Amino acid sequence: MKPSTPRPLELLAPARDAATAIAAITHGADAVYMGAPAFGARAAAGNSIEDFETVVTAARPFGVKVYAALNTILYDSELEQAREIAASLARVGVDALIIQDPALLTMDLPPIELHASTQWNATTPQALATLSRAGLAQLVVPREFSLDDIRATAAAAPESRLEAFVHGALCVSYSGRCYAGQVLSGRSANRGACPQICRLPFTLTDGSGRPVTPPDGLPATRHWLSLADMNRIDHLAEMADAGISSFKIEGRLKSAAYVKNVTAAYRKALDRVIEASQGRYCRASYGRSDFSFRPDPVLSFNRGFTSYFLTGSDKKHITSWFTPKWTGQPVAKVIRTSRGMMTVDDASALANGDGLGWFDSKRRFKGFRVNRVDSGNRIVAAPGAEVPSTPGTILHRNNDVRFEAMMERSDTARRSIAVDITLRMAADRRPVIDLADERGLRVSVAAEKPCTDHAKTDQSTRRREELGRLGGTVYRAEKIEDLCGDAFIPASVLARLRREALEALDRAADIARRPARRRPDLLTADALAGLHTRYTHNIANSKAAEFYTRHGAEIGEKALETAPQKGEVQVMTTRYCLRRELGACLRTPGAAKLPRELYLDAPAGRLRLDFDCANCQMNIYTNSK
Repeated sequence: MKPSTPRPLELLAPARDAATAIAAITHGADAVYMGAPAFGARAAAGNSIEDFETVVTAARPFGVKVYAALNTILYDSELEQAREIAASLARVGVDALIIQDPALLTMDLPPIELHASTQWNATTPQALATLSRAGLAQLVVPREFSLDDIRATAAAAPESRLEAFVHGALCVSYSGRCYAGQVLSGRSANRGACPQICRLPFTLTDGSGRPVTPPDGLPATRHWLSLADMNRIDHLAEMADAGISSFKIEGRLKSAAYVKNVTAAYRKALDRVIEASQGRYCRASYGRSDFSFRPDPVLSFNRGFTSYFLTGSDKKHITSWFTPKWTGQPVAKVIRTSRGMMTVDDASALANGDGLGWFDSKRRFKGFRVNRVDSGNRIVAAPGAEVPSTPGTILHRNNDVRFEAMMERSDTARRSIAVDITLRMAADRRPVIDLADERGLRVSVAAEKPCTDHAKTDQSTRRREELGRLGGTVYRAEKIEDLCGDAFIPASVLARLRREALEALDRAADIARRPARRRPDLLTADALAGLHTRYTHNIANSKAAEFYTRHGAEIGEKALETAPQKGEVQVMTTRYCLRRELGACLRTPGAAKLPRELYLDAPAGRLRLDFDCANCQMNIYTNSK
């Protein structure tokens, strides 16, 4: 029986700018995503058309895709600008647009591939299947999905590739369904201006506004909605088997050092999955990345890690309650302190300039910079810094200056395409170079004139050295074969022939490229019949409304950004449950007790917690101003 075609697995890396995107490519990304010049869900991470053109040029030799995030909801006054941006991105060779607003499905855009953003608020396999039929070629599943949910989506939407987040910050609410910023501060996450309400400290209170003592006895004021970061590096094979084809790293505001390290770590992990798949999977791009460091996601910013509902066994301890900052790794234990100087059990891993932190008795995270590491395991803090006074305190390092300095270097990785080189003589004695590379491309280039002289000494070593000089190109010589025997070929002829052959290989790669095209909208006229839209459908313009009515829906509520609601509004929907995390689940016999009515209070506003136990989720409400 003929074996099935391997399914490409794509490592999708974020980039805040062109330099970071190129770093991601060098460190093994199969695709990169960047914010468009406007209307990206990270307003602070927009990039010019020229920036995209630069990245496309760097990506093309490796077959790396470049995606533009154009994923905010749009106002009517912005539709033409969005169309012009989309046209410009397509013109410079961007491979796909990541979108949230269905208005773009109704507009006259270039035939560029369209991907569904996580902001689309499609939270079920059936909703994602609808987007697939609407012509979206790649669908990002909610972070909250389990492996079973992913399998159900793959079965419901077989025409589209499935994308899933595997690493980075977690939104506490289903993406696209968080309105806390809009209602409490006028800053909309669906407009690229999320104020991160979920990272603020809140006080847990009862219906009368009195602070509630949590079952763990720790303070009632915490970052109750701050989640740990996602890390699924050990689950890539399971996710691929469930139907995921694109593995997405979060972080369009992260530094280049972060992107380098995390991308490299996932590149190595995904390569292991592909190698072990017995031909079921393959790389989505070309080129090997060689690293000058050992990638480790633990060494880059994180709030602790969780796989977040993926397997059903990680529903507890998914939070970062006591600080939304990076606490780092435990590195030492305090033996004694005296006026800014500490003796620790082991200072061998520390360096001058490291950042250290600790939790005090009230679980407040505090930190200081190391001014000097002395012999005898002594640490001297920077002048004026507060240091722990209690022996036994564990110190965490959240800034490793040696690692950071290494990651700031430009030579942390090199990506290259394997090429086999054969030198032979044509029948008319003209030297010929044949090139065959890992992309499946082959070219042959012959010298202009024959070489009829014979060498008096062995030329093979000299010729192999000349043929292997590929510095300054994206190629590396995997195999060099010299079939020219005792022919004398001047070095200048070999150099010119090698250069012309590589240029021909580059041209062949350009000719062979087949950009993906937009899929048609196959939704029937009654596909959305019976749907009465709510504000959660995020309809902010007339063309988005047109999309829904074209397929049978009735327009009811529109986006909060254009039609604010008065009174109490549901501003978050989350699978994270504060009761469950505290061991006070209402459905668990013998669980700890908490008041029936619970609120989170902060200067930003008061949030009412509603526990939907039938669906095992927590809904959060607040009064609009």
